[in-house]
Amino acid sequence: MLPPTQRQTVEIENAPAKPRRFVFVLLPEFTMLCFAAAVESLRIANRMANRPLYSWLITGEADAAAGPEAPIVVNCSAGVSFKLDCPLPELTRDDTVMICGGIDIQRATTKRLLNWLRREARRGITLGGLCTAGFTLAKAGLLEGKKATIHWENQDSFAEEFDEVNLTKSVFVIDGNRMTTAGGTSSIDLMLKVIANDHGEELAGAVADQLIYSSIRTDQDTQRLSVPTRIGVRHPKLSQVIQKMEANIEEPISPSVLASEVGMSTRQLERLFRRYLNRSPKRYYMELRLQKARNLLMQTDMSVINVALACGFASPSHFSKCYRAHYETTPYRERGAHATRLSV
Repeated sequence: MLPPTQRQTVEIENAPAKPRRFVFVLLPEFTMLCFAAAVESLRIANRMANRPLYSWLITGEADAAAGPEAPIVVNCSAGVSFKLDCPLPELTRDDTVMICGGIDIQRATTKRLLNWLRREARRGITLGGLCTAGFTLAKAGLLEGKKATIHWENQDSFAEEFDEVNLTKSVFVIDGNRMTTAGGTSSIDLMLKVIANDHGEELAGAVADQLIYSSIRTDQDTQRLSVPTRIGVRHPKLSQVIQKMEANIEEPISPSVLASEVGMSTRQLERLFRRYLNRSPKRYYMELRLQKARNLLMQTDMSVINVALACGFASPSHFSKCYRAHYETTPYRERGAHATRLSV
């Protein structure tokens, strides 16, 4: 490590009189990577500027059963315990709140947390949700009419529950004083954008270099790999068909129509799927629909009937039959087993 006199620094013009404070709210089972990536970006910005541009406070809900002197501890999804600085505090308008979500965000989003968020939002402060915490902001009614994003695994359930939010598949979104990320390393991309907006591209670039982060993404980049990369096949017409399938889950398109739309015969489409994916188009489409159904069963309180309809099944009995054939359990048992696992 180079001493300060030899280390590259970035000159900051019009530096603020006091650091911009970020208040990180750690929810139970939060994703450590999202939190660490965000706070490390701020730390390195301070180091590269050789002055405290940013400060941070780590907070969360206190255990009501613990005494007032007991330390407040939150476990991340990897099982690591974090000691918090204080319980949910009263903030100032200049603070920036970042909710750090992760596994089982529905249970982590408590009434007490929602009330705190709504109260603080009335001050006009900037609020952000990392990973799955976009759900928490939406549940508090703080993303109405806003663009937002959330981890791709939670997109289906989010879209079903919050139709007033303009959900995107972007890596991160900044819409006014609301910020959301898709999870993983997208916290870095968001923070680099924040740093660039606050103090210029040069500092953001210096932070990225320190992080060995050579491919900075913007809010125009999508969070998932392209279809060819995901399935390991680079066939343009096959990719087009799969994209159409993924975009039409609730009202499935027949193989003959899909084939016609990409300029193929139904038989050619069948051969293409057999050759590259070892299954028929109909089977592949069914697996996509069942995967969405499983996400909705795990992540929402939607009835099994409504889940079936949202995934293109005409009747609950047909849905249950297909679900059991694929997952070797019924939708009702799947949901019950999931609830039991969460309660342990």
